[in-house]
Formats: sequence, structure tokens, C-alpha cells
Amino acid sequence: MPTPEVLERFIAMVESNAHAEAIEQFYAAGATMQENDKPPRIGRDALVANERKVLARMRSVSTKCARPVFVNGDYVVIRWIFEMETHEGVRTRLEELAYQRWEHDKVVEEKFFYDPGQLKPRE
Repeated sequence: MPTPEVLERFIAMVESNAHAEAIEQFYAAGATMQENDKPPRIGRDALVANERKVLARMRSVSTKCARPVFVNGDYVVIRWIFEMETHEGVRTRLEELAYQRWEHDKVVEEKFFYDPGQLKPRE
């Protein structure tokens, strides 16, 4: 179970848009990450590489945790809101729930739930 201080540091790092760095610091070496029902990505290094690849396509990203954050033992649910703009000027707003399982102060499993229709560019 993450301590409240660790969880707040994690959220603050993600909100500062240090997404890849948050994965490096707060995810276990064998962590998994899954988008809806797609196959999970496995291993912290793969998770960091994917995050850097996604962020490289963006001119800007704004990340906000919509509180409250729900914690029940080792399980945490965070509602994230992302405002993104690609280098080509395409804007997207994504709201998702991140369902995480922690072991001590590290995320070992994470699954994101969101409507894929949100990924369509906004007018």
C-alpha cells in the first residue's frame, strides 16, 4: 500500500508533466500497464519508452488529477484529465480512470479505462 506522502508525490510529478520520470520512480521493474482491453505493456523500461514516444508527438500536455483519489489497501483509482496538442496543432482532451495495484511504494499493475472516442481531434 502506498503511503499518502508517496501517492501525493506521484500525483504531483504526473501533474508537472514528468510522466516518464514518474514511471521510472514509482513503478516496479516488472510493472504492467494496459489501455482498456488492449494487451498490457510489460516492464518499466517498456512503459517509459512508450511514454516518451507518446510525449514526443506532443507540443504540449496539461495533466490534472480530478480529486478525490480512492485508496483501498493496495488499490488506487485516480481520475486524470489530459489536454494535449500535437506538433501539428491537433488538440485532444482525454479523461480516464487509472486503476492501480501497488506493492509498498511501487505500482505493479495499472489499467486505464477511457472512451476511445475522446481521442478524436477536437474542432
